[in-house]
Parts: sequence; C-alpha cells; structure tokens
Amino acid sequence: MEVFKEYLSRIDDPHHRDRTDEVLTWVTKQFPHLSPKIAWNQPMFTDHDTFIIGFSVAKQHLAVAPEKVGIHRFSEDIVQAGYDHTKELVRIKWNSPVDFSLLEKMITFNIVDKADCSTFWRK
Repeated sequence: MEVFKEYLSRIDDPHHRDRTDEVLTWVTKQFPHLSPKIAWNQPMFTDHDTFIIGFSVAKQHLAVAPEKVGIHRFSEDIVQAGYDHTKELVRIKWNSPVDFSLLEKMITFNIVDKADCSTFWRK
C-alpha cells in the first residue's frame, strides 16, 4: 500500500480518503499477486504488466474501471448493486456500500480473461 500513500494523502475529504483506502487495501489483500501502481494519476492493479482494474476519485463517487469488456460482462450485476456505469467505468457513490463480491468477480474475470494478454490494454 506504500505505492498509494501519496495518492491517498491528496484526497481532501476524510470519508472519500478512508473509503478509497478501504477498497485499495481490500484488493491488495484479496489479490496479493497483483501489482499496485499509480499510472495516469490513478491507482490501479496489474498482472504480468497488463491492466486489471483501476480506480479514481470524483466529487460524487469512487470510479472503478475494469475496461469495457468487464463493464459489458457485469452490467446487470452493476445495476443490481445499485451503481450506474458508462462504457468504461462504474460509479460507486460515496454514501453507497461497496459490493466487494462484485469487485471480486470483475477482478477475477480480468485476471482469467487476460491471462495470455501481452499488452497493457485489451486490443
């Protein structure tokens, strides 16, 4: 989590900072083989140098980016969890609970689906 320390320190709202820290810590513990990194000013996790999932902080929500394929694959689950989404990200409102089982499914899907991927992003 050291890699995210500076990023977290720049989040002004204590609730947003704590929630983001909670999610990043959970991913780190649940998927210890993933590499945490900051890229494009955002915390993300990679596996064999390929993107698995990224996060960003906005005024109204924590954005989760599992790539377009992950959004499409889990769009019904995302809606069922009470989150809205675009083609590229899921918005978890700050006052909403985090559906960690959904996060786990999205991350696991990307790990398996990108096992043979040799590029950072899907082609």
